[in-house]
Amino acid sequence: MTMPEVTELQHLITRFLEHLEVGKNKARKTVENYHHYLQRFYDFFEGRDIGTLSLDDVHKYQLFLNRFVDLHNNALGVKTQNYHMIALRAFLKYLARQDISTLSPEKIDLKKIPERIVDFLTRDEVERLFDATNLGKKSDMRDRAMLETLYSTGLRVSELVSLNRSQVDLERREFTVRGKGKKPRIVFLSERCVKYLRMYLSERVDNWEPVFISYGRNREDEDLGLGEKRRLTAYTVQEVVRRASKLAGLGKKVTPHVLRHSFATDLLHNGADIRSVQEMLGHASITTTQIYTHSTNARLREVHERFHK
Repeated sequence: MTMPEVTELQHLITRFLEHLEVGKNKARKTVENYHHYLQRFYDFFEGRDIGTLSLDDVHKYQLFLNRFVDLHNNALGVKTQNYHMIALRAFLKYLARQDISTLSPEKIDLKKIPERIVDFLTRDEVERLFDATNLGKKSDMRDRAMLETLYSTGLRVSELVSLNRSQVDLERREFTVRGKGKKPRIVFLSERCVKYLRMYLSERVDNWEPVFISYGRNREDEDLGLGEKRRLTAYTVQEVVRRASKLAGLGKKVTPHVLRHSFATDLLHNGADIRSVQEMLGHASITTTQIYTHSTNARLREVHERFHK
């Protein structure tokens, strides 16, 4: 059986992905996503010489993405289509730095994306969400501490589940977390959040590193050394938030990211400057943070109250 021939384009894509992993120190998930997007481009371009890529090819590729449907008849959203083009632009920039002649990446435009409308909870809704968790069991204490931590810090769910006890300073009420791009930032805990974290952790008799662990039905894994296997998953956190929202009767879809939105919105509503909020959220660009200003525009509220009687 003969192995399929590796084309020059395949080789270049592989080298680019290795560059992302080693040279850029990108997260494994990011590299996997770029691999997926560029593989789709490779299939479309049929492995031809990348030096022949033209604007007409790009136009046809964008049409292909816009009309693409999978086996379940699902189309690609505008953001996903743009992710494909961002991956292609990054690949072309890499080739240019390698002195490989091809289409200039600056010639590739992205689709215009409608402005996002941020979903967030009011302070009253947040309190109702918290109160929906009783403290009768260890898992209940964990859930309350987890909800408090999400709202107090604005952590992403991936950052929350990766937390270790050794990194969380309950005395100083702060700790450092590495977010997207492995960029470190400091986050802070409210006094009430610390109270519930202490309550939850005081019930733990293990010495496992994960802050938030699973309380499964199978008790055979209580032996020391298995703490990493009990680390809570992002899916479980999402289910905890969803269940608490349902019990609170909020009548809206609440996710860990909605709590992150609520954290940012509350800060801005109470007068925090946008640069500080950007740092606390770990946004690389302030443009990302500015989506929250639409729901907290104090100037527009003042104009409305002054002139609309």
